[in-house]
Amino acid sequence: MKSILQRWHFLLALSLLGLWSALAFGQTNLALPLTYDKADRVEKITSLAKSEGGLTVYTASRPQDLATLLAPFEAKTGIKVKAWRSGSDNVLQRVIRESNSKRAEVDVIMTPAGEMLAMSREHLLQPVYSPHTKDLIASAVVPHQLWSSLFMNVVVQSYNTQAIKKENLPKSFNDLLDPRFKSNLGIESKAEEWFAKVTQSMGEEKGIALFKEIGQKNGFSTRLGVSLLHNLVVAGEVPLALTVYIDLPEKDKKAGKPVDWFALDPVVAQGFNVGVAAKAPHPYSALLFYDYLLSVDTQKLLTTLGYYPTSTKVSNPYPELKINVIDPNYIIDNYAKWTKLFEQNVTKIPKN
Repeated sequence: MKSILQRWHFLLALSLLGLWSALAFGQTNLALPLTYDKADRVEKITSLAKSEGGLTVYTASRPQDLATLLAPFEAKTGIKVKAWRSGSDNVLQRVIRESNSKRAEVDVIMTPAGEMLAMSREHLLQPVYSPHTKDLIASAVVPHQLWSSLFMNVVVQSYNTQAIKKENLPKSFNDLLDPRFKSNLGIESKAEEWFAKVTQSMGEEKGIALFKEIGQKNGFSTRLGVSLLHNLVVAGEVPLALTVYIDLPEKDKKAGKPVDWFALDPVVAQGFNVGVAAKAPHPYSALLFYDYLLSVDTQKLLTTLGYYPTSTKVSNPYPELKINVIDPNYIIDNYAKWTKLFEQNVTKIPKN
């Protein structure tokens, strides 16, 4: 696996390729455009999908949730899904590698916003239409129709309920300066996007100075991977984590494990997106799956798994949260800056 710095140098290089026109890319030999929006759309797409013989998905989804997500689609359509799951950087690199070698294997890609944007800048996605996009929150939809957000990865703070009492939780990031949090704070080592959004909300210089002071006084335990950080909270090795996705502690809390979550302002979120590959071998099966993921039934299913849904047609399990959505364009275009600042003021800061 490439280091995080290599990964984002790679993404930064892609960003220099510039803007492009979505209409210039995608498949041109389709029997029916994937942007077709007439009344007989579902009937025609379903008929065409039946002759394709399968569907291939590359995804950075949680492994424990993937089978739950795929099973209803396979049962409803009879289409067998071949899924390859890995980290988001690996998904991105595999899609680009296959494109460069003129291989067309993947149909649907499911990955966070940053990696999805990088693929679009490499012309690896094609515009599609889904009637369900009209029901999504504004931040889940893009005008060029190259992707939609399936759910939001909402970053919250979690804690081990046996190590920290609820009444002793911080009410703001400033409270993390308190000596009671010394050697108790964990943070994910790839949280540059979150760090940028949080510090900018405070005033960039002021926010950066605050995190530097917290690190010098109380220290940060940095861990590679949100899931690993969460598991260490459950185990009690990291009493309080600053950067975990909300579904992880929500699931384990309901399962009776000693973990709970809270949310300091601002609550940062990033879209977990779905797109159709520009040269998808099974484009109509891909479009059916795209519709399925954004449908009300699937969005309801996601809420049972602890996720923050993007459909306005389902009841959001976190109505109290006002999320601040990361702009992937800003992060990729400024990633060198924020990688350096995050290292200098969080992950590599010397402790007092």
